[in-house]
Amino acid sequence: MLLEGKKAIITGGSRGIGRALCEVFAREGADIAFNYNKSDERAAATVDRIESFGRRGLAFKTSVTDRPAINKMVREIVHQFGRIDILVNNAAINRGDNFATMTERAWDEVIDTNVNGLFNVTKPVFKQMLRQRSGNILNLSSIGALRALPTAVHYATSKAAVIGFTKCLSREGAPFGVTVNAIAAGIFDTDLSDALPDRLLEMHRFWCARGRRGHPEELAEFAAFMVSERNSYMIGEVITIDGGSIT
Repeated sequence: MLLEGKKAIITGGSRGIGRALCEVFAREGADIAFNYNKSDERAAATVDRIESFGRRGLAFKTSVTDRPAINKMVREIVHQFGRIDILVNNAAINRGDNFATMTERAWDEVIDTNVNGLFNVTKPVFKQMLRQRSGNILNLSSIGALRALPTAVHYATSKAAVIGFTKCLSREGAPFGVTVNAIAAGIFDTDLSDALPDRLLEMHRFWCARGRRGHPEELAEFAAFMVSERNSYMIGEVITIDGGSIT
């Protein structure tokens, strides 16, 4: 029960890593609110899974790019839960584009979701945590932000921005009891990685020491520790979870 009694927000919680985070955090004792974009069926299944652990689950069909709707969502969560102890910024998109042929629309779409969405969600939550004088924020970045991998430039750029955001915000939050860290994730078995080119996934089997894509639960288990009170002295760090990259 690493997170017993905690109140958490997880963005993009209806599938993939987001759903695994919801399930593991609920198992560890947290009430969970999450947003999602498309599938009401998947969202309902995630709420059912959260509630199967005896915890409260709230689902909001709201895009992280819709700033007014996100502000309203955060206000409603505070009203329902009374506080926000944990925020995990997980929501992100990727596109299999080469830079030379990348459209402006594709660039804007990825940056808007992965960077502006990060701002939209974190700003109202961070202000709430400052008022509480406590809170824990975990941002999901990517090894594509750290290494010269054959991934899309817009995605790598957005995930590098997550790292800068994490490090600078951690300095502002620490004096007020708000902790900010990040995970640089490798390739996990999700819809996001299914969209990657076959050649990249084949290469991954060789340069990943584990020899496979990660399971979302493997990241979620460590994330639960990172946002728990047991992890009390880590500030502004980026932890790599990638199955042992050899690049």
